Amino acid sequence: MSPGRRNHLQLRGRRWYCDLNELLSLRGFDMGQRGRTVAVPNTKRTRWVPGEMGNSRSRAEQRCHSQFLPGEQAEVDALLDTLSLDKGSSEASPRSFSLQALKNRIGEALPPEMVSRLYDGMQRVQPPGRAQGPSKGVSQEQFTVSLSHLLKGSSEERSLMILKMISANEGPVKARELQKFTEDLVGSVEHVLAHRQELKGWTGKKAPGTPTRVQALAAHLLSEMKLPGKCPAILSDAGLGDGSRPLGPHWLDHACDRATVEDWVFRVPHVATFLRVVIHQGFPVLRSSLDLATLVPERQVGPGQELESVLDVLAVIYLNSHLAQEQRHHWRLLFSSQLHGQSFSQLCGHITHQGPCLIVLEDQDGHVFGGFASCPWEVKPQFQGDERCFLFSVSPSMAVYRPTGYNDHFMYLNCGQQTIPNGLGMGGQHHYFGLWVDADFGKGHSKAKPTCTTYNSPQLSSQENFRFDKMEVWAVGDPPESQLVQGKKSILDVDPEARALLEITGQTRHSEGLREAPEDA
Repeated sequence: MSPGRRNHLQLRGRRWYCDLNELLSLRGFDMGQRGRTVAVPNTKRTRWVPGEMGNSRSRAEQRCHSQFLPGEQAEVDALLDTLSLDKGSSEASPRSFSLQALKNRIGEALPPEMVSRLYDGMQRVQPPGRAQGPSKGVSQEQFTVSLSHLLKGSSEERSLMILKMISANEGPVKARELQKFTEDLVGSVEHVLAHRQELKGWTGKKAPGTPTRVQALAAHLLSEMKLPGKCPAILSDAGLGDGSRPLGPHWLDHACDRATVEDWVFRVPHVATFLRVVIHQGFPVLRSSLDLATLVPERQVGPGQELESVLDVLAVIYLNSHLAQEQRHHWRLLFSSQLHGQSFSQLCGHITHQGPCLIVLEDQDGHVFGGFASCPWEVKPQFQGDERCFLFSVSPSMAVYRPTGYNDHFMYLNCGQQTIPNGLGMGGQHHYFGLWVDADFGKGHSKAKPTCTTYNSPQLSSQENFRFDKMEVWAVGDPPESQLVQGKKSILDVDPEARALLEITGQTRHSEGLREAPEDA
């Protein structure tokens, strides 16, 4: 091989190494570090995590340098100066602060329980070379390392901080302790977004009934945990590890060790996101590095219209996280039974050809559920949509049900037929839909014995055949190009019900393509 060719390959190898090292570093790995493989609970798989093989202390405990950029570190240091100079820190060591100082800084931005958890977690961090035991206040090193782990850390580093926020003991924690922490975390997100006026038009009020939306979302997040010592089949039957059902009372005394919590944080991105929201918005610090645009979408309702939605901000955050990235920035109301009336033709006229949208219903027993239509609705006797569609439940429990591949009965919208059903449906088959809204508006069904063939969803409503008073349809993302064209409107533009009736009867819109050009063209 010629020297030039050898040098070229060596250069390509170095570039590949650098690119891969940069990619892995984003996930908390370093190709220059040693590591170890750990077992993934309840599976035969293993995965690599940073750390010294055979060392009793985790890499997260050893690595106590800051991961902040210089400008970020300067802001963190300035916050520490403010906390250490607070009169509540008079008894603490120099360049350290007390719990009272942290409470004075945060004020009402976070619930008191979360402030105490954060302080306890930071105080329990033990930097190398430091004597074991409780410290008098939180030191500069403890503060920097804690924020670094919570905001930029790996799943191992975040899980370590979570365990320290729960208990002073080094051993496992009970599942019920982790449940209480998760509820506090979810409640703190709702609290701080309302306090900072970042709800984007949504409400943060507590939904009536039991469980609350905080409890429902926390239970869903915790249901993703794979508890050790149980085979996957048993976990699935018990509703553990698949995200479909919350932990039962008999599992709440189960011990969750560090590997279990780390695996949970690794697989459930909401945990890391919520920790970042609490720190960035609660302290507040480094707020510019937190993008709330894709967490809470902007709520758009028609001019002069007011709507008390069946969705609160936590339900919106949960559903929004299951949409494509480009669909998460804003939701616009297409139809509401409260604003547009109890009319199926009005529903068809407002939602057809409007792009991807979420359909939400609340039955008369308080169950909130619906479906995501990934394609624009069309009035026709055939099934439509694709594998991006899903069904969901919001209350009394939160879950998303995606296609199984069994069939392609994703979406259905029809009216005016005598031999086939007239209404809106998702999943299943004629007369046996996973979600059905009848053309006789105000009633529907959710049939699943045991589950819907298309989405593997259970019965979503309280009763198989249900009645409802509230229905909403929200378009997500940017409107389709056809909605951005400005021009003179025909009567069919003004009256969506008339347009829907024309489409249902199969009549041609003769004015299409013959309108005058816009005046500003």
